[in-house]
Amino acid sequence: MGLPSSTMFKRYHMEHHLFQGDDERDVDIPTYWEGNVFTNSVLKLIWLMLQPLFYSIRPLIIRPKTPMAADMINNATILLSDAMIFYFCGWRGVFYLVMSTLLGLGLHPCAGHFVSEHYVFTEGYETYSYYGPLNLVCWNVGYHNEHHDFPRVPGWRLPQVKAMAPEFYDNLPCYTSWTYVLFKYITDPSIGPFSRVRRSKISSKNQ
Repeated sequence: MGLPSSTMFKRYHMEHHLFQGDDERDVDIPTYWEGNVFTNSVLKLIWLMLQPLFYSIRPLIIRPKTPMAADMINNATILLSDAMIFYFCGWRGVFYLVMSTLLGLGLHPCAGHFVSEHYVFTEGYETYSYYGPLNLVCWNVGYHNEHHDFPRVPGWRLPQVKAMAPEFYDNLPCYTSWTYVLFKYITDPSIGPFSRVRRSKISSKNQ
């Protein structure tokens, strides 16, 4: 990716599972600034293209964490690999890594899962699964209801979870196309960064 993220992401992601929708502790939720600025189709398109930047910078602003040993090792490893790529490939190699991250996590079909997982497209439901062919190359990240119900089950076994309990999953709203999700997010004026379930009092109840 060119930028260190894996260990810190894990820490924030665990809080997302524990405090989903909490304005203070779930940094997966866009800020009020994002919701007030990216309000039409053109601006939402730009927001999607720059989503990796918002996704990585937002936690540092809303809920910064003190780096731990694992974070420092992750940072050093990525910076060392970047230096090696720069040495052998020059700035083109580093530019390729960064731009690949922006494309792969931004306006790309596989990045549709960032929107499909928790943006409310159907009132009354805040988490959605995707059952389409891209799960084959995305480690079944589309099985998101199953993932939230059983976060310790590895991705390759999530289809088994759904198969074992069809009565809990088969009747839930779901998607078969991440491209459709991105298209609807951009073109539907009723959907935007504010289309998330927010719970402002979870933190105080769980601290």
